[in-house]
Amino acid sequence: MRLKLDENLSRHLKQVLAGLHHDVTTAGEENLLSQPDPVVARAAKSEARMLFTLDIEFGDLRKYAPGTHPGIVLFRPGSFGPLAVNELVRSFVAGTNLSGFEGCVVVVEPSRVRVRRPRPGT
Repeated sequence: MRLKLDENLSRHLKQVLAGLHHDVTTAGEENLLSQPDPVVARAAKSEARMLFTLDIEFGDLRKYAPGTHPGIVLFRPGSFGPLAVNELVRSFVAGTNLSGFEGCVVVVEPSRVRVRRPRPGT
């Protein structure tokens, strides 16, 4: 799976996710740091990359409707410490077939995963 890490996720996750056989790039590598969310979203879409983020704005279905992008995974950890965040991302990716979430908006919490799928015909 092709992934893009938003600037609010650790760049160290790139190596971890690549080790799980994913093609990963970071917002920093593409000079997208401090860019508005729509710019980051367009970059991910143009590269056909699923966007991983902590930014709750990407969970707004009015702005990022399922089926209008390659997929958005919003992580909502219990703690925003880097170790807790990295472990939540790592464990989710290691135990999940991400291709089942193409075009979806996925909210990952420590105890549950919520998925908004595209409407039929989108």
